[in-house]
Amino acid sequence: VPDADTIYRIPLLLHAQGVDDIVARKLHLENLPAAELADWERVVRALERPTGAVDIAMVGKYVNLTDAYKSLNEALLHGGIQTRTQVNIHYLDSEQIERDGPDCLETMDAILVPGGFGERGIEGKIAAVRYARERQIPYLGICLGMQVAVIEFARHVAGLTGAHSTEFRKDTAHPVIALITEWTDEDGTVQQRRENDDLGGTMRLGAQPCRLTPDTLARLTYGKDVITERHRHRYEFNNRYRERLRAAGLIFSGHSLDDRLVEMIELPNHPWFLGCQFHPEFTSTPR
Repeated sequence: VPDADTIYRIPLLLHAQGVDDIVARKLHLENLPAAELADWERVVRALERPTGAVDIAMVGKYVNLTDAYKSLNEALLHGGIQTRTQVNIHYLDSEQIERDGPDCLETMDAILVPGGFGERGIEGKIAAVRYARERQIPYLGICLGMQVAVIEFARHVAGLTGAHSTEFRKDTAHPVIALITEWTDEDGTVQQRRENDDLGGTMRLGAQPCRLTPDTLARLTYGKDVITERHRHRYEFNNRYRERLRAAGLIFSGHSLDDRLVEMIELPNHPWFLGCQFHPEFTSTPR
Protein backbone atom coordinates (compact mmCIF):
# COMPACT_ATOMS: atom_id res chain seq x y z
CA VAL A 1 0.00 0.00 0.00
CA PRO A 2 1.47 3.41 -0.89
CA ASP A 3 1.72 6.16 1.70
CA ALA A 4 -1.64 7.86 2.16
CA ASP A 5 -2.60 11.26 3.52
CA THR A 6 -5.32 9.66 5.65
CA ILE A 7 -6.03 6.13 6.84
CA TYR A 8 -9.58 6.52 5.53
CA ARG A 9 -8.24 6.40 1.98
CA ILE A 10 -6.76 2.92 2.53
CA PRO A 11 -9.93 0.92 1.64
CA LEU A 12 -10.06 2.73 -1.73
CA LEU A 13 -6.36 2.08 -2.39
CA LEU A 14 -6.70 -1.61 -1.55
CA HIS A 15 -9.72 -1.91 -3.83
CA ALA A 16 -7.85 -0.19 -6.67
CA GLN A 17 -5.12 -2.84 -6.38
CA GLY A 18 -7.66 -5.68 -6.47
CA VAL A 19 -6.95 -6.89 -2.93
CA ASP A 20 -10.63 -7.62 -2.28
CA ASP A 21 -10.74 -9.90 -5.36
CA ILE A 22 -7.59 -11.71 -4.20
CA VAL A 23 -9.10 -12.32 -0.75
CA ALA A 24 -12.34 -13.59 -2.30
CA ARG A 25 -10.42 -16.07 -4.51
CA LYS A 26 -8.28 -17.32 -1.63
CA LEU A 27 -11.41 -17.96 0.43
CA HIS A 28 -13.19 -19.58 -2.54
CA LEU A 29 -16.01 -17.03 -2.41
CA GLU A 30 -17.93 -16.86 -5.69
CA ASN A 31 -20.65 -14.68 -7.21
CA LEU A 32 -20.04 -11.81 -4.81
CA PRO A 33 -21.66 -8.44 -5.51
CA ALA A 34 -19.45 -5.57 -6.57
CA ALA A 35 -17.74 -3.73 -3.72
CA GLU A 36 -19.80 -0.80 -2.45
CA LEU A 37 -17.38 1.92 -1.42
CA ALA A 38 -19.62 4.98 -1.67
CA ASP A 39 -19.35 5.61 2.08
CA TRP A 40 -15.55 5.62 1.98
CA GLU A 41 -15.55 7.87 -1.08
CA ARG A 42 -17.81 10.32 0.74
CA VAL A 43 -15.49 10.27 3.79
CA VAL A 44 -12.44 11.07 1.67
CA ARG A 45 -14.26 13.83 -0.24
CA ALA A 46 -15.30 15.47 3.03
CA LEU A 47 -11.69 15.39 4.26
CA GLU A 48 -10.36 16.80 1.00
CA ARG A 49 -12.91 19.59 0.58
CA PRO A 50 -14.14 20.98 3.90
CA THR A 51 -16.48 23.95 3.73
CA GLY A 52 -15.50 25.43 7.09
CA ALA A 53 -13.04 25.19 9.97
CA VAL A 54 -13.24 25.13 13.76
CA ASP A 55 -10.60 25.52 16.48
CA ILE A 56 -11.10 23.24 19.47
CA ALA A 57 -9.07 23.44 22.68
CA MET A 58 -8.39 20.04 24.22
CA VAL A 59 -7.40 20.86 27.79
CA GLY A 60 -5.57 17.91 29.30
CA LYS A 61 -2.45 16.80 31.09
CA TYR A 62 -1.17 14.20 28.62
CA VAL A 63 -0.82 16.70 25.79
CA ASN A 64 2.87 15.94 25.22
CA LEU A 65 1.74 12.52 24.02
CA THR A 66 -1.27 13.29 21.87
CA ASP A 67 -1.86 9.61 21.08
CA ALA A 68 -3.14 9.38 24.66
CA TYR A 69 -6.22 11.05 23.19
CA LYS A 70 -6.30 9.00 19.98
CA SER A 71 -9.95 7.95 20.31
CA LEU A 72 -10.98 11.56 20.88
CA ASN A 73 -8.80 12.85 18.06
CA GLU A 74 -10.48 10.49 15.62
CA ALA A 75 -13.97 11.17 16.98
CA LEU A 76 -13.47 14.90 16.44
CA LEU A 77 -12.24 14.17 12.93
CA HIS A 78 -15.38 12.08 12.36
CA GLY A 79 -17.53 15.01 13.44
CA GLY A 80 -15.69 17.15 10.93
CA ILE A 81 -16.32 14.60 8.20
CA GLN A 82 -20.06 14.58 8.89
CA THR A 83 -20.25 18.40 8.81
CA ARG A 84 -17.61 19.02 6.10
CA THR A 85 -15.52 20.93 8.65
CA GLN A 86 -11.77 21.03 9.14
CA VAL A 87 -11.21 20.37 12.84
CA ASN A 88 -8.10 22.02 14.26
CA ILE A 89 -7.27 20.53 17.66
CA HIS A 90 -5.18 22.69 19.98
CA TYR A 91 -3.63 20.65 22.80
CA LEU A 92 -3.40 22.88 25.87
CA ASP A 93 -1.65 21.79 29.06
CA SER A 94 -3.96 22.14 32.06
CA GLU A 95 -0.94 22.62 34.32
CA GLN A 96 0.08 25.63 32.25
CA ILE A 97 -3.44 27.07 32.56
CA GLU A 98 -3.15 26.46 36.29
CA ARG A 99 0.04 28.55 36.37
CA ASP A 100 -0.66 31.24 33.78
CA GLY A 101 -4.44 31.52 33.57
CA PRO A 102 -6.93 30.65 30.80
CA ASP A 103 -6.20 33.47 28.33
CA CYS A 104 -4.87 30.87 25.86
CA LEU A 105 -8.51 29.84 25.35
CA GLU A 106 -9.57 33.25 24.05
CA THR A 107 -9.45 32.41 20.33
CA MET A 108 -10.98 28.93 20.62
CA ASP A 109 -14.38 28.09 19.13
CA ALA A 110 -14.98 25.32 21.68
CA ILE A 111 -13.36 23.72 24.73
CA LEU A 112 -13.13 20.01 25.45
CA VAL A 113 -11.87 18.55 28.74
CA PRO A 114 -11.23 14.81 28.36
CA GLY A 115 -10.83 12.02 30.90
CA GLY A 116 -7.82 11.45 33.09
CA PHE A 117 -6.68 10.24 36.48
CA GLY A 118 -4.88 11.91 39.36
CA GLU A 119 -4.68 15.40 40.84
CA ARG A 120 -2.09 16.91 38.50
CA GLY A 121 -3.53 19.77 36.46
CA ILE A 122 -7.03 19.55 37.95
CA GLU A 123 -7.29 23.22 38.91
CA GLY A 124 -6.33 24.16 35.35
CA LYS A 125 -9.18 22.05 34.02
CA ILE A 126 -11.58 23.66 36.48
CA ALA A 127 -10.36 27.08 35.30
CA ALA A 128 -11.05 26.06 31.68
CA VAL A 129 -14.60 25.05 32.61
CA ARG A 130 -15.19 28.37 34.32
CA TYR A 131 -13.86 30.21 31.28
CA ALA A 132 -16.24 28.29 29.00
CA ARG A 133 -19.22 28.86 31.29
CA GLU A 134 -18.63 32.58 31.86
CA ARG A 135 -17.56 33.40 28.28
CA GLN A 136 -20.39 31.35 26.72
CA ILE A 137 -17.97 29.15 24.78
CA PRO A 138 -19.27 25.70 23.73
CA TYR A 139 -18.00 23.07 26.17
CA LEU A 140 -17.87 19.28 26.21
CA GLY A 141 -16.63 17.47 29.31
CA ILE A 142 -16.00 13.75 29.04
CA CYS A 143 -15.65 11.57 32.16
CA LEU A 144 -13.32 13.67 34.36
CA GLY A 145 -14.38 16.58 32.15
CA MET A 146 -17.93 16.20 33.48
CA GLN A 147 -16.69 15.88 37.03
CA VAL A 148 -14.64 19.10 36.93
CA ALA A 149 -17.67 20.85 35.40
CA VAL A 150 -19.70 19.77 38.44
CA ILE A 151 -16.94 20.94 40.79
CA GLU A 152 -16.69 24.32 39.05
CA PHE A 153 -20.45 24.83 39.15
CA ALA A 154 -20.65 23.81 42.81
CA ARG A 155 -17.89 26.24 43.79
CA HIS A 156 -18.74 29.30 41.73
CA VAL A 157 -22.49 29.09 41.15
CA ALA A 158 -23.92 27.06 44.03
CA GLY A 159 -21.56 28.67 46.56
CA LEU A 160 -20.11 25.42 47.93
CA THR A 161 -16.67 26.70 48.88
CA GLY A 162 -13.96 24.10 48.51
CA ALA A 163 -16.17 21.62 46.63
CA HIS A 164 -14.07 18.84 45.14
CA SER A 165 -13.78 15.16 44.33
CA THR A 166 -12.69 12.70 46.98
CA GLU A 167 -10.22 11.40 44.41
CA PHE A 168 -8.22 14.58 45.01
CA ARG A 169 -9.39 15.84 48.42
CA LYS A 170 -10.63 13.11 50.73
CA ASP A 171 -11.38 15.67 53.44
CA THR A 172 -13.25 18.14 51.23
CA ALA A 173 -16.20 19.82 52.92
CA HIS A 174 -18.32 19.26 49.82
CA PRO A 175 -17.53 15.95 48.06
CA VAL A 176 -19.68 16.54 44.98
CA ILE A 177 -17.79 13.70 43.25
CA ALA A 178 -17.14 10.49 45.16
CA LEU A 179 -16.09 6.85 44.73
CA ILE A 180 -18.56 4.45 43.16
CA THR A 181 -19.74 1.95 45.79
CA GLU A 182 -22.67 0.28 44.01
CA TRP A 183 -24.24 0.24 40.57
CA THR A 184 -26.34 -2.01 38.34
CA ASP A 185 -24.88 -3.48 35.15
CA GLU A 186 -26.81 -3.62 31.88
CA ASP A 187 -27.88 -7.22 32.63
CA GLY A 188 -29.29 -6.19 36.03
CA THR A 189 -26.37 -7.48 38.12
CA VAL A 190 -25.62 -5.30 41.15
CA GLN A 191 -21.91 -4.52 41.43
CA GLN A 192 -20.33 -3.42 44.71
CA ARG A 193 -16.85 -2.01 45.39
CA ARG A 194 -14.82 -0.77 48.34
CA GLU A 195 -12.17 1.95 48.32
CA ASN A 196 -9.36 -0.46 49.22
CA ASP A 197 -10.21 -2.86 46.37
CA ASP A 198 -7.80 -3.24 43.44
CA LEU A 199 -7.92 -0.05 41.34
CA GLY A 200 -8.97 -1.83 38.16
CA GLY A 201 -11.64 -3.69 40.09
CA THR A 202 -13.25 -0.49 41.32
CA MET A 203 -13.96 0.82 37.83
CA ARG A 204 -17.35 0.91 36.15
CA LEU A 205 -16.49 -0.54 32.78
CA GLY A 206 -18.17 -1.29 29.48
CA ALA A 207 -21.49 -0.45 27.87
CA GLN A 208 -24.20 0.87 30.19
CA PRO A 209 -27.64 2.25 29.28
CA CYS A 210 -28.54 5.85 30.02
CA ARG A 211 -32.01 7.43 30.03
CA LEU A 212 -32.08 10.99 28.70
CA THR A 213 -34.29 13.72 30.12
CA PRO A 214 -36.89 15.15 27.71
CA ASP A 215 -36.40 18.69 26.40
CA THR A 216 -32.67 18.79 27.13
CA LEU A 217 -29.63 19.36 24.96
CA ALA A 218 -28.59 15.75 25.54
CA ARG A 219 -31.95 14.42 24.29
CA LEU A 220 -31.86 16.77 21.29
CA THR A 221 -28.29 15.75 20.44
CA TYR A 222 -28.88 12.00 20.56
CA GLY A 223 -32.43 12.03 19.20
CA LYS A 224 -33.56 9.12 21.38
CA ASP A 225 -34.75 8.43 24.91
CA VAL A 226 -32.28 5.71 25.90
CA ILE A 227 -28.68 5.40 24.74
CA THR A 228 -25.89 2.93 25.47
CA GLU A 229 -22.36 4.24 25.95
CA ARG A 230 -19.12 2.80 27.27
CA HIS A 231 -17.68 3.66 30.66
CA ARG A 232 -14.24 3.60 32.25
CA HIS A 233 -14.10 5.38 35.59
CA ARG A 234 -14.08 5.00 39.37
CA TYR A 235 -15.78 8.16 40.63
CA GLU A 236 -19.36 9.41 40.18
CA PHE A 237 -21.54 12.40 40.95
CA ASN A 238 -22.50 12.36 44.65
CA ASN A 239 -26.30 12.16 44.84
CA ARG A 240 -26.30 13.98 48.18
CA TYR A 241 -25.83 17.15 46.14
CA ARG A 242 -28.33 16.47 43.38
CA GLU A 243 -31.16 18.64 44.70
CA ARG A 244 -28.85 21.40 45.92
CA LEU A 245 -27.16 21.80 42.54
CA ARG A 246 -30.43 21.46 40.67
CA ALA A 247 -31.81 24.31 42.75
CA ALA A 248 -28.77 26.38 41.71
CA GLY A 249 -29.56 25.74 38.05
CA LEU A 250 -27.60 22.63 37.02
CA ILE A 251 -29.55 20.37 34.67
CA PHE A 252 -29.21 16.60 35.08
CA SER A 253 -29.99 15.39 31.58
CA GLY A 254 -28.98 11.72 31.73
CA HIS A 255 -29.27 9.01 34.39
CA SER A 256 -28.77 5.28 34.75
CA LEU A 257 -31.98 3.32 34.23
CA ASP A 258 -32.40 2.87 38.00
CA ASP A 259 -31.83 6.64 38.46
CA ARG A 260 -29.00 5.99 40.93
CA LEU A 261 -26.22 7.48 38.80
CA VAL A 262 -25.99 10.85 37.09
CA GLU A 263 -24.69 10.29 33.56
CA MET A 264 -25.03 13.74 31.91
CA ILE A 265 -25.21 17.36 33.02
CA GLU A 266 -25.75 20.61 31.16
CA LEU A 267 -26.32 24.31 31.74
CA PRO A 268 -29.31 26.49 30.88
CA ASN A 269 -28.82 29.81 29.10
CA HIS A 270 -25.62 28.66 27.42
CA PRO A 271 -25.02 28.08 23.68
CA TRP A 272 -23.79 24.51 24.19
CA PHE A 273 -22.54 23.10 27.50
CA LEU A 274 -22.62 19.35 28.08
CA GLY A 275 -20.85 16.90 30.37
CA CYS A 276 -21.05 13.12 30.22
CA GLN A 277 -19.64 10.49 32.56
CA PHE A 278 -19.19 7.98 29.74
CA HIS A 279 -16.89 7.98 26.70
CA PRO A 280 -18.92 8.60 23.50
CA GLU A 281 -15.72 8.67 21.46
CA PHE A 282 -15.31 4.91 21.93
CA THR A 283 -18.16 4.17 19.50
CA SER A 284 -17.49 6.92 16.96
CA THR A 285 -17.23 6.08 13.26
CA PRO A 286 -16.32 8.15 10.19
CA ARG A 287 -19.22 6.66 8.23
